[in-house]
Amino acid sequence: MRRWPWRRIGIWTGGVFGVLVTTLVLFVTFADWNALRGPIGRMASAATGREIVIRGDLDVDPWSLTPDIRVRELYVGNPRRYRDRGAFAQVAEADASVRLLPLFVGRLEFTRINLHGADVSLYRGEDGISNWAPSRAATGRPFELPAIREFSLTDGHIRFEDAKRRMVLDANFTTEETLDPRNPGRFALIGEGQINNRLFEVELTGAPLLNVRRDRPYPFVADVRAGGTRIQANGSIRRPFNFSRWSAEVEASGPDLADLYTLIGLALPNTPPYNLSGVVERNGSTYGMPRVAGRVGDSDLRGNFTASRQRNDRLLLEGAFASNRLDFDDLLAVLGAPPSTAGDETASAEQRQMAANLAAQGRFLPDAQLDISRVRNMDARVSYRAARVVSESAPVRALSLDINLDNGLLRLDPLTLDLTQGRIGGAVSINARGGVPRVDLDVRLANARLESFVRLGERQPLTGSLLGRVQLSGSGGSVRDAAAAANGRISLVTPTGEVREAFAELTGINVTRGLGLLLTDDQSTIAIRCGVASFDVRNGIAHVRSMVFDTETMLIRGDGTISLRNETLALNIEGEAKEPRLLSIGAPISLSGRWRSPEVGIQASDALGQGGIAAALGALVAPIAAILPFVDAGLAEDANCAALLAGRETARRE
Repeated sequence: MRRWPWRRIGIWTGGVFGVLVTTLVLFVTFADWNALRGPIGRMASAATGREIVIRGDLDVDPWSLTPDIRVRELYVGNPRRYRDRGAFAQVAEADASVRLLPLFVGRLEFTRINLHGADVSLYRGEDGISNWAPSRAATGRPFELPAIREFSLTDGHIRFEDAKRRMVLDANFTTEETLDPRNPGRFALIGEGQINNRLFEVELTGAPLLNVRRDRPYPFVADVRAGGTRIQANGSIRRPFNFSRWSAEVEASGPDLADLYTLIGLALPNTPPYNLSGVVERNGSTYGMPRVAGRVGDSDLRGNFTASRQRNDRLLLEGAFASNRLDFDDLLAVLGAPPSTAGDETASAEQRQMAANLAAQGRFLPDAQLDISRVRNMDARVSYRAARVVSESAPVRALSLDINLDNGLLRLDPLTLDLTQGRIGGAVSINARGGVPRVDLDVRLANARLESFVRLGERQPLTGSLLGRVQLSGSGGSVRDAAAAANGRISLVTPTGEVREAFAELTGINVTRGLGLLLTDDQSTIAIRCGVASFDVRNGIAHVRSMVFDTETMLIRGDGTISLRNETLALNIEGEAKEPRLLSIGAPISLSGRWRSPEVGIQASDALGQGGIAAALGALVAPIAAILPFVDAGLAEDANCAALLAGRETARRE
């Protein structure tokens, strides 16, 4: 190798390299760039997966550390999936300057981009795949522009269509740049459109795009109005223009939180009118509110949540919310029913109309349909706690529940309502994975009191402990539909208690005894040895399985049905004295009509089956023995109910 002519090789190598450099310089200097539009367009198309064509002039000034590029009539097509939708973007004129040195390490940095006459069409299909993200980013990776120092837009137009959220937006955008430091100008995007066929408006303004720096946040202000919904945001993009890193102070108000689905993509429950504020942050594929507070209906609300895109491309909502004071009727909106509209209660115009319609029809159960698509489109793990519950109709003092939504299966488990005395606890599930949602409910009432639920005037005719269980299943898209198709059991048990003697006597229509006690305002009571009210529910009709209250002087029995389909009842209640009465009519008291306005009457011609007390109790022992363990396994051994079962069985045999 020492004999090789290294000097001659060096001369030849240097000469060849010099010729190549000279040729490249001459080519770059005198090249007809318009002749390269085709190859450049084909290379760009291959790299992006969409058609890119330079239809006008192309001019390049290469002799600078920031080469200038000028393009006229730039056409950018859609990816193959949306090729039939025409152009993704068309730009009348584009002037840009790019940093040369970062290109050698694969980084694209613009010092200047000026666009005039840009027309952009953004589209997202029902499956969530958009035309602005490359195929590998179709799973929701945020769109991010390369670094730009100077950016200006004039006479721009954008159309955004989201089939998934049924949203259409037409907006114009422009920048106003001045050299006056007191009024440097601004960027503005102003437009209007429709969400679910409802008009909405958006106004987004920001600092002038001139001299935007990558290492300084870019401030913006947004104002969105959609019907009665309004969202105002004041925030900044941490690194312009990386749209996956930003935060904003937000104020939101509107008639129903569920309406926000089309704007933010989160399936929120129906609510009364709300007014909330807090901080919204986005970090990559995760966004949320580290703090949010305000009012929903007549209740306060505070909490936090995050929403993140999972590996299976499903959105997961995780959060914790709490209220110091919850107005109980605000929860009715979650079920699709209107909250209370009496007095100064908070309710939207739509909810007030719904309440008026239900009242006119004499109904309680709402028929608002569950939007299955929303439940299927995301998952959730959320907790809610209400330290104090205010209600005029229900003895509830606190509430807590955990919400779990997994691929269309919504579970409220555990669900706990602390009563003034006692507790309701259990679980509710809504399975929306099939064509028709299926609702399963299993809740228990423990350590409660009769007087908390049965109120007749200032003096309570019934007092005592109360336990119960409701186990129902039904299919339907609304509370009303699911109730109309429900099957299961409803049971209530009073193992100990007292009943006002006048009230007990009147169940047997003992004229001399019952009316006499009422007229003298007698408050004497008799013990309830054991009381049971149990229903078998079939296809939305609750049939009395066993209804009996055994006292020292009376045996009170009942029969009939309660309809969950049309919200009516047809019950007969009869009391039979255990000792002779001077004047007694063997006729039951009837409860009939709609739940909202039941009627009380005497059915003299429709008496329940008459028989001896021992025989009657003997016939009731078997069904009661089956009911008690369903409510609580310990009831069969309760002193009073156990005595009823044991003692009356002996009486029946005798």
